[in-house]
This record gives sequence, structure tokens and C-alpha cells, in this order.
Amino acid sequence: MRPLTTTAQTDLPALDAYDLIVIGAGAVGENVADRAVQGGLSVLIVEGELVGGECSYWACMPSKALLRAGSVLRAAHAVPGARSAITGGIDAAAVLASRDAVASHWDDAGQVRWLQKTGIALARGHARLDGERRVVITAADGSSRTVTATHAVAICTGSTAAMPPIPGLAEARPWTSREITSTETVPARLAIIGGGVVGCEMATAFTSLGSAVTLIARSGLLAGVEEFAGEAVAERLRADGAEVLLGTSPERVDRAADGTVAIALPGGRMLEVDEVVVATGRAPVTGDLGLETIGLEPGSWLEVDDTLRVRGHDWLYAAGDVNHRALLTHQGKYQARAAGDVIAARASGASVDDAPWGAHVATADHDAVPQVTFTSPEVASVGLTAAQAEQRGLRTRIVDYELGWLAGATVHGDDYRGTARMVVDEDRGVIVGFTLVGDDVGELLHAATIAIVGEVPIARLWHAVPSYPTLSEVWLRLLEGYGRP
Repeated sequence: MRPLTTTAQTDLPALDAYDLIVIGAGAVGENVADRAVQGGLSVLIVEGELVGGECSYWACMPSKALLRAGSVLRAAHAVPGARSAITGGIDAAAVLASRDAVASHWDDAGQVRWLQKTGIALARGHARLDGERRVVITAADGSSRTVTATHAVAICTGSTAAMPPIPGLAEARPWTSREITSTETVPARLAIIGGGVVGCEMATAFTSLGSAVTLIARSGLLAGVEEFAGEAVAERLRADGAEVLLGTSPERVDRAADGTVAIALPGGRMLEVDEVVVATGRAPVTGDLGLETIGLEPGSWLEVDDTLRVRGHDWLYAAGDVNHRALLTHQGKYQARAAGDVIAARASGASVDDAPWGAHVATADHDAVPQVTFTSPEVASVGLTAAQAEQRGLRTRIVDYELGWLAGATVHGDDYRGTARMVVDEDRGVIVGFTLVGDDVGELLHAATIAIVGEVPIARLWHAVPSYPTLSEVWLRLLEGYGRP
């Protein structure tokens, strides 16, 4: 693991009580604290690692830095004229150096300065609940202090990689998302267990960086999105030289004395690699938070209402991954804004707008969650898949369109391929699901998110004219496929 550089905060006095105590200073915790401070509350945020959390140092930002060079190189290869200018491959060392800069070299000084500027007090150490509204903070030197929350405590501790029960795997010291995104070298041979977002993105990144990648997935890739999306990603990975094993799970994993890893696969095959990555899901970071002191189960996900208040505890909130609603940074920050605002409102006795789509709720978590997977090709989706809409009992119509038929795709690059799918609720005449698969489609997603959140009628969308020739013209083609209402 990379060494971490933490910065102390010295400009705010240490108090025995604050209006709000936030446990976890990742992106979600920072946003809860910021909104509460803007609402007039005094706030203490507690962090045992780096201020900025998983997204800044081990997830969203470094992973996208690792992916970017491969994406740009592929785009250049697809364009005549640009293609002829390319004389070499990716400089892996330069990519890793760029990743280091994006991750602030695992130094949180900049994030701490932001806390100071915002007026959020910071305590370094491990936080545990000690009954209602009481938090014990233990510092690295073993000293501890107890702080009381006058109004609320918000748990924003996130999630960690889950370890599947594969014999020998834990003992083999596998990499998780943290190690793969912060590695100082590119393994010559890399196995990735898990076909979700992390597994697929890192397979894409390290194939482009020169690793011989084997991606092992228990079922298909990218479960939870339209099936054609995972199929497109698998096809591209194979075309780029990766081995993709679907419907497969390792039977045993062992690390030898020389550091190599042997993976026993069904049918008697032995796969030898230099490193193995576990990317099979997430587990909540709640095992050592003192939940048992307030009647909750340590190690469990925290169930919340739409104002992010933990059920059965009117003073306790949980935002981000830890509540298991939508394990995405942008969705966690959305929850955080609602949570910080509603905590401040309740503390001051102001009115609370907790109706669907109100100022103090996270309504979008249910049916309007956008996500971009930065694989090659990119996968962008929001709302329900066709199967999910059917399971909800909706009467739907599905419209698909081949992105390569667009004029914008023709000039984007040679042999552009991709698919767009629109899922329409026929009874209400609105879109409830939208999926795009293709190079550089991530920036197209927000239009679909607005259409779904705003419940814009299909009849009105005909008047939202896409510019020509752009990939956004897919909206016109999908509407033409659907027909005038």
C-alpha cells in the first residue's frame, strides 16, 4: 500500500460538543458537513485515513486516470490522419505518474485546507459510537476523547471490497480496488475475479497498459445493466487481447513463495499470474463503529428512509455506500446534500420538504440512478432496464438504435459501433430507462437523466432538437423508431 500523508488541522478549537458529528471524511462526509455548516450548524468530521476518501485516492479519480490514455489512443487510431501520426504505444510509466498526480500523491493537504476554509472541524482518529449521540475518537497514539452531538451523527464510512469464499484466496493476499488503482508497477500477468464495474474497468485499463489480463466472471459482465452492454465489453476486451472467462469461478487460489499466484479453474486448468485482483462486490465499513451500543448489528448495512435517517433512530443518519441504496460517488454526494440540509432544518425547527423529489430527500435513488462505466466501449445507463421495468409490472415499449448509423458516428471514427436503448412507460408516455454502449457515450447520459427525472413526455421530447452531426442525434432516431404519440 502506498504511504499516506495526512495533514493536521490547527485553526479550529477542539470542543466537547458539536451540533453534528460526521464519521468519515470522504466525498460523502464532506458534503454532509458542508451543507450542515451552510445551514448554521457546528460540525466535526472524523477521519482515520485521508480526507477525501476512497473516490479521491483509490477509486473514481485514479481509476479514470489509468483508463484515459487507452481511450485517447483508441480514438486516435480510429481517425484517418491522426492514425498515421501514432508511432508508438502507451507509456505505462507516464500513465502511472499522471495517476499519482490525479490522486494528489496520496496527500490530503488540499482537502484539509478546504475543511478549514469551510469551517468544518477535523478530528484524526477512529470513531466509535458510545450510545446515543456520543462518539469516542481514538487517535493514532492511543489517546481518546469523547464528543457529544447536540443534534445528529452522520455515518459516512463507505464500503470496502468483499472477499468471496474461494479456498486459499484470502491467504494469497489478493489485490483489491485499492491496490490495483495505486500500484507502482504494471503486472505482466494479471487475473481479475469479478465481472462488475471495477473488474471490467481495470481489465480495460491494464490490457491497454500491457498486462496479459484474464477476467474471470461468475456469470456475464456488468450484471444489472442491459445484457448487450456486457456482451459488447467482453467482445472488445477479447479483441484487445484479454482473456474473458464467463460463467466461471475459481476453485482455489494460492500464492507461491516466489510471489506468483496459481488459480485453479474448473476442468483442471491452472492459471499462473503475477497478481490477482478481487472485484466481486462491496461490504459496509460498519464492523467497528459501536453500532451494538445503539441496538444495531455491527458489520451491517444501515437502512435509512429517504431523508437518510437510520430507521428507528431519529438522531442518526447514514449517507453513501454504507446505506446500500446506490453505491456510486455521485449518488452518495446527492444523498449527502439532502442529509446535510435536512439535519440543519430539523435542528433549527424549519420545515422539512420530504415529499418525493423534495429538497430533503433522495428520491432519485429508487429509479433514476445514472452510471457510466469507463470501459472500452463505454457503458452509460440510467433508470430501469427492460427486464426491470417488466418486473415492476410496467407496460413498456423498447426502442433500440445502432449508433454506427448516425452521421456523427461516421465522423467520430472508422467502424464506429454501439447501441442505444430507450425504455418507455406506455401508460404515462415517459422514458423510464435509457442505455448507451459505445465509445465516448458517457457525456450523452445526462440528457437521458434529465428526461427521466423530469418525466418529460415523449410528445415534448420531439421538440428537443439535437444538433447535427453529433451522437446526440440518437434522440431523434429513437423517437422516430417510437413514432409520434
